[in-house]
Amino acid sequence: MYKLISFLILCCFVTNIQAQTLTGAWYGRADVLAQGNNSNYLTELILRQKGNDVEGVFGYYFRDTYQSFYIRGTYDPKTREVFIKNLPMLFYKATGRDGIECPMNFSGKFIVSQVSSSLTGSFYSDDKYKYTCPEIRVNFSVDNEIKNQDSLLRNTLVGRKIWKPAEEDYIVSEREYKSAQPVVQKVSSSFERKELGELQAKTINIDTEKLLVKKFESRKKSVVREIEIASDSIRVSFYDNGEIDGDSISVFLNNQPVLVREGLTARALTLYLALDPNREINEISMFAENLGLYPPNTALMIISDGENAYEVYLSSSLDLNSTVRLRRKKK
Repeated sequence: MYKLISFLILCCFVTNIQAQTLTGAWYGRADVLAQGNNSNYLTELILRQKGNDVEGVFGYYFRDTYQSFYIRGTYDPKTREVFIKNLPMLFYKATGRDGIECPMNFSGKFIVSQVSSSLTGSFYSDDKYKYTCPEIRVNFSVDNEIKNQDSLLRNTLVGRKIWKPAEEDYIVSEREYKSAQPVVQKVSSSFERKELGELQAKTINIDTEKLLVKKFESRKKSVVREIEIASDSIRVSFYDNGEIDGDSISVFLNNQPVLVREGLTARALTLYLALDPNREINEISMFAENLGLYPPNTALMIISDGENAYEVYLSSSLDLNSTVRLRRKKK
């Protein structure tokens, strides 16, 4: 009887270990294997495992720069090895965002125990770049507090660092909603040393806006999801979650364009939006400017409010707009 009970306990333990997957939010500090004192990379790897495949978002904070990319990779459940190709990372001696990028791959080992899970490995370049772009070692730890897979990007160590615009990000500033149109602003590389009001505005041509709004209103609206938001402003990032095939979109906030004809790539297209305080529900819509090579126009949108982040998969066509409704949480 004792042996039977021990066997059942062992089976439950093994089953529990095997049931664990790579799906989750992983955070770690990556160190360059090169002589001298070098800056490290604060990294986040947001993964969803589907059998032997993984997909998600890879992001890193280096010096004063944050970059993120939509990624795909493979996972071998027998060896517990993860492999992700083509991760462009800033050269470790770069002084800013405009520095050269190293084409890196990631190889890691997934280790599971009763106490914790880890993903240990390194970023490495192809042989022809190995002397220029040295290996970068990293030990990822999973965020066990995250229960909801639609809320993977939390405001943890890396999250707090990235809660600010990058150079190519766009900001929609607060405005008088009764009369004024949204003002989209391009962020300068010295954002930390400037106030928002000092930035140059990127205006949308009035005639172009009217024509775009007319096209937008002529299409059907598909409400994909409703989300409760804890803040009066949000960060919204768009990635092409399919084959990079030339998809181009415009983004609308409450039926008004805030970004016009931008291409979707693996690199994040990011906006910072101030929500209308006079509305119970704000709406963000994705308008397909084209269908790319492989219709429909699809994107992964990640909405962050400073406390939580939410993943939403959007699909738009030439007669359908994909919309997400945002409701302010009641205090």
